[in-house]
Amino acid sequence: MTTLTVYDPAMCCATGICGADVDQRLVNFAADLDWLKSEGIEVKRINISNEPMEFATNPKIKAVLDSDGVDGLPVILINGDTHSQGRFPERAELAGWAGVDFAETEAKSSGCCGESSEPKADSGCCDDTASEATSGCC
Repeated sequence: MTTLTVYDPAMCCATGICGADVDQRLVNFAADLDWLKSEGIEVKRINISNEPMEFATNPKIKAVLDSDGVDGLPVILINGDTHSQGRFPERAELAGWAGVDFAETEAKSSGCCGESSEPKADSGCCDDTASEATSGCC
Protein backbone atom coordinates (compact mmCIF):
# COMPACT_ATOMS: atom_id res chain seq x y z
CA MET A 1 0.00 0.00 0.00
CA THR A 2 1.22 3.49 -0.85
CA THR A 3 1.63 5.85 2.09
CA LEU A 4 1.58 9.63 1.79
CA THR A 5 2.87 11.46 4.84
CA VAL A 6 2.47 15.20 5.33
CA TYR A 7 4.74 16.96 7.81
CA ASP A 8 2.64 20.06 8.42
CA PRO A 9 3.68 23.45 9.79
CA ALA A 10 2.11 24.62 13.04
CA MET A 11 -1.64 24.82 12.57
CA CYS A 12 -4.55 25.31 14.93
CA CYS A 13 -5.90 21.84 14.17
CA ALA A 14 -4.99 18.73 12.18
CA THR A 15 -6.12 20.19 8.85
CA GLY A 16 -5.73 23.94 9.37
CA ILE A 17 -9.31 24.53 8.24
CA CYS A 18 -10.65 25.88 11.46
CA GLY A 19 -11.20 29.36 12.78
CA ALA A 20 -12.75 32.41 11.18
CA ASP A 21 -10.17 33.03 8.45
CA VAL A 22 -9.79 29.74 6.53
CA ASP A 23 -7.11 29.49 3.85
CA GLN A 24 -8.75 28.02 0.73
CA ARG A 25 -5.50 26.20 -0.16
CA LEU A 26 -5.84 24.21 3.06
CA VAL A 27 -9.48 23.40 2.32
CA ASN A 28 -8.52 22.13 -1.14
CA PHE A 29 -5.54 20.18 0.22
CA ALA A 30 -7.67 18.48 2.90
CA ALA A 31 -10.22 17.52 0.23
CA ASP A 32 -7.43 16.22 -1.99
CA LEU A 33 -6.08 14.05 0.83
CA ASP A 34 -9.57 12.70 1.52
CA TRP A 35 -9.87 11.88 -2.19
CA LEU A 36 -6.54 10.01 -2.07
CA LYS A 37 -7.80 8.01 0.92
CA SER A 38 -10.88 7.06 -1.09
CA GLU A 39 -8.51 5.82 -3.81
CA GLY A 40 -6.77 3.45 -1.36
CA ILE A 41 -3.80 5.61 -0.35
CA GLU A 42 -2.84 5.63 3.31
CA VAL A 43 -2.57 9.27 4.38
CA LYS A 44 -0.83 10.45 7.54
CA ARG A 45 -0.61 14.07 8.70
CA ILE A 46 1.88 15.09 11.35
CA ASN A 47 1.62 18.59 12.83
CA ILE A 48 4.79 20.11 14.29
CA SER A 49 2.73 21.67 17.10
CA ASN A 50 1.38 18.32 18.27
CA GLU A 51 4.18 15.89 17.42
CA PRO A 52 7.51 17.74 17.42
CA MET A 53 9.51 14.57 18.10
CA GLU A 54 8.32 13.11 14.77
CA PHE A 55 10.09 16.04 13.08
CA ALA A 56 13.23 15.78 15.19
CA THR A 57 13.67 12.02 14.73
CA ASN A 58 13.12 11.85 10.96
CA PRO A 59 16.46 12.68 9.27
CA LYS A 60 14.83 13.99 6.07
CA ILE A 61 12.50 16.32 7.94
CA LYS A 62 15.21 17.43 10.36
CA ALA A 63 17.42 18.32 7.36
CA VAL A 64 14.64 20.47 5.90
CA LEU A 65 14.14 22.24 9.21
CA ASP A 66 17.90 22.77 9.60
CA SER A 67 18.23 24.29 6.12
CA ASP A 68 14.91 26.13 5.65
CA GLY A 69 13.29 26.27 9.07
CA VAL A 70 9.52 26.09 9.16
CA ASP A 71 9.40 27.75 5.72
CA GLY A 72 10.33 24.31 4.36
CA LEU A 73 7.04 22.89 5.63
CA PRO A 74 4.91 21.17 4.64
CA VAL A 75 7.04 18.26 3.48
CA ILE A 76 5.27 15.57 1.48
CA LEU A 77 6.69 12.04 1.57
CA ILE A 78 5.46 9.12 -0.52
CA ASN A 79 6.62 5.80 0.94
CA GLY A 80 9.36 7.72 2.73
CA ASP A 81 10.67 9.59 -0.34
CA THR A 82 10.47 13.40 -0.41
CA HIS A 83 8.29 14.73 -3.23
CA SER A 84 7.57 18.30 -2.15
CA GLN A 85 8.44 20.86 0.46
CA GLY A 86 7.40 24.39 1.33
CA ARG A 87 4.01 24.28 -0.40
CA PHE A 88 0.70 22.42 -0.55
CA PRO A 89 0.63 20.58 -3.91
CA GLU A 90 -2.40 20.27 -6.17
CA ARG A 91 -4.46 17.09 -6.55
CA ALA A 92 -2.95 16.18 -9.92
CA GLU A 93 0.57 16.24 -8.48
CA LEU A 94 -0.43 14.20 -5.45
CA ALA A 95 -2.17 11.65 -7.65
CA GLY A 96 0.87 11.33 -9.92
CA TRP A 97 3.25 10.83 -7.03
CA ALA A 98 0.96 8.26 -5.42
CA GLY A 99 0.34 6.41 -8.68
CA VAL A 100 -3.39 7.18 -8.77
CA ASP A 101 -5.19 7.86 -12.04
CA PHE A 102 -6.48 11.42 -12.21
CA ALA A 103 -8.20 13.26 -15.03
CA GLU A 104 -7.93 17.05 -14.97
CA THR A 105 -11.64 17.16 -15.67
CA GLU A 106 -12.48 15.51 -12.35
CA ALA A 107 -14.33 17.93 -10.12
CA LYS A 108 -12.64 18.86 -6.90
CA SER A 109 -14.59 18.23 -3.77
CA SER A 110 -13.44 21.05 -1.60
CA GLY A 111 -16.41 21.85 0.54
CA CYS A 112 -19.05 24.44 -0.20
CA CYS A 113 -16.70 26.79 -1.98
CA GLY A 114 -15.82 24.35 -4.76
CA GLU A 115 -12.66 25.10 -6.72
CA SER A 116 -12.76 28.83 -6.12
CA SER A 117 -12.79 30.73 -2.90
CA GLU A 118 -16.26 32.07 -3.70
CA PRO A 119 -19.12 30.30 -1.94
CA LYS A 120 -21.56 28.48 -4.16
CA ALA A 121 -24.78 30.44 -3.98
CA ASP A 122 -26.98 27.36 -4.15
CA SER A 123 -25.01 25.19 -1.70
CA GLY A 124 -26.64 26.54 1.46
CA CYS A 125 -23.52 25.87 3.49
CA CYS A 126 -22.09 29.37 3.62
CA ASP A 127 -25.19 31.13 4.82
CA ASP A 128 -25.67 32.59 8.29
CA THR A 129 -26.99 29.30 9.68
CA ALA A 130 -24.06 27.18 8.56
CA SER A 131 -21.29 26.23 10.89
CA GLU A 132 -17.68 25.38 10.17
CA ALA A 133 -18.05 22.06 11.95
CA THR A 134 -20.72 20.87 9.53
CA SER A 135 -19.56 22.42 6.30
CA GLY A 136 -15.76 22.32 6.47
CA CYS A 137 -15.63 25.67 4.71
CA CYS A 138 -17.49 28.49 6.41
